[in-house]
Amino acid sequence: MSLSLHFTAPLLSSKPKRSVLVSAQTTAPADSTASASLDADRLEPRVELRDGFYILKEKFRKGINPQEKVKIEKEPMKLFMENGIEELAKKSMEELDSDKSSKEDIDVRLKWLGLFHRRKHSYGKFMMRLKLPNGVTTSAQTRYLASVIRKYGEDGCADVTTRQNWQIRGVVLPDVPEILKGLASVGLTSLQSGMDNVRNPVGNPIAGIDPDEIVDTRPYTNLLSQFITANSRGNPDFTNLPRKWNVCVVGTHDLYEHPHINDLAYMPANKDGRFGFNLLVGGFFSPKRCEEAIPLDAWVPADDVLPLCKAVLEAYRDLGTRGSRQKTRMMWLIDELGVEGFRAEVEKRMPNGKLERGSSEDLVNKQWERRDYFGVHPQKQEGLSYVGLHCPVGRLQADDMDELARLADTYGSGELRLTVEQNIIIPNVDSSKTEALLQEPFLKNRFSPEPSILMKGLVACTGNQFCGQAIIETKLRALKVTEEVERLVAVPKPVRMHWTGCPNTCGQVQVADIGFMGCLTRGDSGKPVEGADVYVGGRIGSDSHLGQIYKKGVRVTDLVPLVAEILIKEFGAVPREREENED
Repeated sequence: MSLSLHFTAPLLSSKPKRSVLVSAQTTAPADSTASASLDADRLEPRVELRDGFYILKEKFRKGINPQEKVKIEKEPMKLFMENGIEELAKKSMEELDSDKSSKEDIDVRLKWLGLFHRRKHSYGKFMMRLKLPNGVTTSAQTRYLASVIRKYGEDGCADVTTRQNWQIRGVVLPDVPEILKGLASVGLTSLQSGMDNVRNPVGNPIAGIDPDEIVDTRPYTNLLSQFITANSRGNPDFTNLPRKWNVCVVGTHDLYEHPHINDLAYMPANKDGRFGFNLLVGGFFSPKRCEEAIPLDAWVPADDVLPLCKAVLEAYRDLGTRGSRQKTRMMWLIDELGVEGFRAEVEKRMPNGKLERGSSEDLVNKQWERRDYFGVHPQKQEGLSYVGLHCPVGRLQADDMDELARLADTYGSGELRLTVEQNIIIPNVDSSKTEALLQEPFLKNRFSPEPSILMKGLVACTGNQFCGQAIIETKLRALKVTEEVERLVAVPKPVRMHWTGCPNTCGQVQVADIGFMGCLTRGDSGKPVEGADVYVGGRIGSDSHLGQIYKKGVRVTDLVPLVAEILIKEFGAVPREREENED
């Protein structure tokens, strides 16, 4: 069966462009000649299809990591595809913990269903991660998720993630079968959203309504998600990857999609009068290594978005190593094979065995000044506007979600958009209704369309309130530190500040202007206290650049004066006292 689909070429905007200074793009240290010295045996696929699932061959099992052993002992997808979750849900946590296999089900295999047991801080409670391609959701879906978390009291809440997605918290195992059915009834799934799977496909949060967009990314991200999960039925072709894998489709000059930190990024480009995409590969973060995506020197027509994704995933699945988890992301394979060697493996897996070279007709304007989506903005549809709302560090309660759903129904089309900066957009608002929307009490407090200049760029991971890997609390502390800093200095332009609770960097601190990575450091008594490694200089957009360590092991109690100092030194801030004197 062919995976190619026909897309019409987008109409390109002819609006005037704005400019900023850019610097040359950094490239990763992948060796393009590495494949020449590889033994042919190295290109033998390491997995084989057995009973409908891909499994690691016996000859490649030496030195594999513990997670690979768990996958070999029992196929995780059977918990969904063969309804094993029904039996698990009938057992108590104590009973499940008494057996090695069922304990591994709880702590590892359920992640293939998007369920993450928080054993360390919330024993018996689960976080559930959804699939929400392009960050598009509906009022009905939002109300359903609100109804799920409401029953869990203080443990029940939702987060907007840095992949345009929902995560809900407080879920207990006996409720999971009914929740899965409820998700399906409103067109949602949590399938294949954790562990060694393809994560939520990211696109332009104002796709289809953006007057300046290059292409509407929604058809592509929807198709990718449907293909990867086999329309939410489960797709075993891509559930045994060596590690997690991120994908995005770029549709805007603003690069809201952050292509440089994805394993595969589709970059819009024309070639010989045809519309399609140049390809970036290998971007990732990990505790030991962070790399920006690099060009594959390949272009595909829009109709071949799915075949290309399939070919890249198969190359990674078949050839990726499965030893240390710190060395199993796709860039490590690209390093080993070389860019040309990896490209050749992708090419041989394309339907016709051909992959065109990259195009020089890149459609992204590299001089573009990134736009702010907060507040009211006209859509490409006459008489309609979208309204961007600040969602402080992405955290919502059930009542917040119900209220957002009401506003989307009352003023818009019943649709909401999530962003990678953990914020929310209400699209399709009749322009005659925007003033009434802005007067809603809900927008006068936390969910403001006009957040302060430092709050608007604030991002934070879950932190140790719920995550067992996080070293420090992040969300409340991020808000508190930012509020205190704003009292000390006035900043002339937005500064993006990201918080992550541990080196796994879910908060993506390396792309922030200022980033905070949780650690332990020494207190006055010599005992360990919560601290942060501070990063400075990350950039997003066409001149993307990863931030570097500015200062290590800063006590969280000492962060406010340090941040104020950095803002004055690096970002043109002035002390509030001086600003008041000048006024």
